[in-house]
Amino acid sequence: MSEKSLSIEVLQGIDSASEVLSYDGQKTREAVEPEILDEQLSQKHVTHLGEAPDGGLRAWLVVFARVHFQSIEQSLTSLHCSAGLVMFSTLGFLLSWGIFQAYYEENLLLHTSPSTIAWIGSTQYAFMCLPSLATGRMFDLGYFKIPFFTASCVLVACTFLTAECTKFWQLFLTQGVGLGVSCGFLFSPAVVIVSHWFSKRRGLALSLTTVGTALGSIVFPVVAQNLIPLIGFKWTVRVFGFILMATLGTANVLLKRRLPPVNVRGGLFNLKAFRNKAFTVYCISGIMILLGLYTELIYLSVSATAIGVSTDFSFYILAIANAASALRVSFGLMSDRVGAINTMAILTTVTGIATIAWPFAKNESQLIAIAVIYGFSLGAYVSLYSAPLVAMGHMEDAGRRVGMFVSLLAFGGIAGPPISGAISTTTGGFAAAGYYSGGIIIFGVVLLLVARYLHLGRLWGKF
Repeated sequence: MSEKSLSIEVLQGIDSASEVLSYDGQKTREAVEPEILDEQLSQKHVTHLGEAPDGGLRAWLVVFARVHFQSIEQSLTSLHCSAGLVMFSTLGFLLSWGIFQAYYEENLLLHTSPSTIAWIGSTQYAFMCLPSLATGRMFDLGYFKIPFFTASCVLVACTFLTAECTKFWQLFLTQGVGLGVSCGFLFSPAVVIVSHWFSKRRGLALSLTTVGTALGSIVFPVVAQNLIPLIGFKWTVRVFGFILMATLGTANVLLKRRLPPVNVRGGLFNLKAFRNKAFTVYCISGIMILLGLYTELIYLSVSATAIGVSTDFSFYILAIANAASALRVSFGLMSDRVGAINTMAILTTVTGIATIAWPFAKNESQLIAIAVIYGFSLGAYVSLYSAPLVAMGHMEDAGRRVGMFVSLLAFGGIAGPPISGAISTTTGGFAAAGYYSGGIIIFGVVLLLVARYLHLGRLWGKF
């Protein structure tokens, strides 16, 4: 395959620094034998995949809303919606689980233990992670639009079905399994698309993208707090469904990848990747951190009512914690200067300390202060975890590498909240659960630093 077949499309009138590989030649390449195409792409094209524009109007519009011109003759063809809409609709919605935990404990599932109810939320987190193993590989191969559209439909349908559920097993299947799996098929591709466009500024771009997560986790609790007294729980959840229908509908119409697909050897789960000791330790650290990362967020509303905070305001404390995480854009700037792991290590340690301190809040003001610190520092890991993964290998394999990591996170996501709930139920409070969750987060940070050492070969350095 000659160099001429890899055409370069100059984006006139946008940014001369934003030259990218054209995707318009795909129809011509489809006539080539798949085996020959794979071999040619891996030999010729792969070397260019890491050359991200790293700026310019078009690249930044991937994060917000980017404009795509197909030719000089054609004017504006479409606006590509930001990956932030996907974050709003997936992780932003799932991080609002605390409002459901509190409502189910006090109303719908009154005679069910908190640790049992927490299995719904932890299953959401786990199943959001597990499909990433498949979606990462599918994205690398070029399968994006159809899985994305199907998952969007399932997510909206399960949200409306949640409003009709009255029993634990019904909520577990629709909200735990259905919502979780559909979010998993939407989440990873959005992260990798942004990584296609940025290299040196990748931390900032990913942080800006995940602001959608913070907005979603603010909007849904506030909407629930105001609408449940007015129209009831069922119609409030239906309103959530209509919101998701609008945001995901926009994303499906407008979101598009930049680089052509590449068939990289190694299969769905590339065990050879674990020969990289830094990658292996990084995956273990992620599991450890996820075991305790969301404990405070899940039980924040419940613990607030336990110390005398009104039920109405307890939902707002959850929104306040999520609002603080919107400041995660500063972490992107910080990571571009000092490194993603260095940034995560500092801020995630603060998250662990805040989780240990959380059960000792005795009044509303103390709880708000801890929630702000926790929410602010939480944003670092959530927004930057994929940046080191992309740097640990070649860009053509980034989707699979991120997918493998996120799938492994499922083990921490599904076990963490129920363990914390069981500890709090057994001890009659949240202090022991705080020690457990905060301690295991800090242990995960230590493993992060070990992964940095293994990657750099020295104790200090930017990574």
